[in-house]
Amino acid sequence: MRAVWKNTVIADSDDTIEVEGNVYFPLASLDRRYVVDSNLKTTCPWKGSASYLSIKVGVDINQDAAWFYPAPKVGAEAVANRVAFWRGVKIQQ
Repeated sequence: MRAVWKNTVIADSDDTIEVEGNVYFPLASLDRRYVVDSNLKTTCPWKGSASYLSIKVGVDINQDAAWFYPAPKVGAEAVANRVAFWRGVKIQQ
């Protein structure tokens, strides 16, 4: 599976999982050349606190387009060390 934005592969892995309709990639599969830290944090009632990343390709920035759970709650361990995407990032096989 690949996460693609602006014709650029942001993450690529054969080790993905799907949770609530979102494909989660290993954090290690991120191409860090295209990732920028974000200050956004949100909370999921059952997964816990999510941290966000923005994606930068050239001069274009997709703000808060990826999220991950640094310390997921008990019962949500499957998303530990994984990242998911939205905001126009396409998931391809």
